[in-house]
Order: sequence, then C-alpha cells, then structure tokens
Amino acid sequence: MSSRPPSSAATHWYTFRGVRALKSTHPEVRRLKRAEDNPSLHGNKVWHSSFALIDYLHRHPVRPGARVIDVGCGWGLNGIWLARRYGARVLAVDADPAVEPYLRLQARINRVEIEFLPRRFEQLDARLLAGAELLTGTDICFWDEMVEPLYRLLRRAGKAGVERAIVGDPGRPPFWSLAERVGKRLGAEVVEHASGRRGAAPKQLLVTDYAKLRG
Repeated sequence: MSSRPPSSAATHWYTFRGVRALKSTHPEVRRLKRAEDNPSLHGNKVWHSSFALIDYLHRHPVRPGARVIDVGCGWGLNGIWLARRYGARVLAVDADPAVEPYLRLQARINRVEIEFLPRRFEQLDARLLAGAELLTGTDICFWDEMVEPLYRLLRRAGKAGVERAIVGDPGRPPFWSLAERVGKRLGAEVVEHASGRRGAAPKQLLVTDYAKLRG
C-alpha cells in the first residue's frame, strides 16, 4: 500500500510551544512581499531570540490577562504567544509601520488579536507604559545608536510602574553595552537561555525586575 506524501504546509512555519511562527517561504508572506512595502528595519522574518524569550516566559509566566508591551515587535511572535498562552492584552510597537501586515497575518493564523502602534523607542512615554506588567523586545539592539534610547526606555518603564522588562539578543556588542548600563543603574541581569529547539544556540536575555528593585 502506498503512503501519501506529507503535507508541505508545515514546511512554511515553525511550531513552538503552541504557536506558529511563519517562515518567509509561507505563501501568504510571499504575497504580502509582492503587494506591500518591505520592512526596512530588519523586520523581514521571525528572529530566533524570540524562541528563547518564549521558552523563558513559559517557565517564568505573566499573570493571565496581563498587559504587555512588545517593542521592536517585527512580526509580533512574542506578543502573539503571550496572547495565545496567557490571554495577555498586547500592544505591539515598531518604528517601521511596514511590519504591521505581517504581524496581522501571523496573529490571524494563531487566532489572536494584537494591537499595533508605529512608534520609536523614544516615543513610548509614561502614559503608554503605565499599567503594563511586562515589556519585551528581541533582536532590537543591533546598532550602537540604539543603546541610549533603549536605556532611557527601560528607565521610563520602571518609573511608569512596569514590573518586568526582558530584552533578548544573540549577544551583539551593542546589546552588551546596554546590559552593562542597565545592570549598573537598574540592577538588571543577563540570563543565558536556550529555547530547546534543535540546533538553536543559547540567547542572552537582559532581565530587569523592577518590582524587586522597588523592594
């Protein structure tokens, strides 16, 4: 008896902890690339630091229904997973508005709703940050000029009452510059964390626990 060939659909996404992360080869992603403006700030795929962050948050969860802000969201996997797993109310933020159609597509495929706001780091003020339990961002500190606005954002987040912030990265030099400043001023620590995906290298997570800092 001949067996049917496996479906090729799953070759167009990764499945990780109950969420689908689309690959650039996905037919609907390819359609968007033909029809829409292409993202200009490296928001052209799901970056692998997101998987390490998701696995870390699986082990250190947020409260159900928590308000979360995902900065430099790109295609939005961090927030999509939090919305799907914990029912989080997610505000996804990116300086490049061209990522929104990709975020919307990935959210629709994962059957969640995500709010999107086109803003740079320095445009996130206390009004937007207030009431958030968690601020996340992965692969968002890849240029030297990003260190200062990210550091200031993390300071504002603490003053606005955010409980925790996590920035993930493979370990680029600008990330380590940020980690040094935030560690000295805000008591953050860097946690090396592997997602457990086959062949995936460990990533660096800069974890700022504001609640602990406040005592």
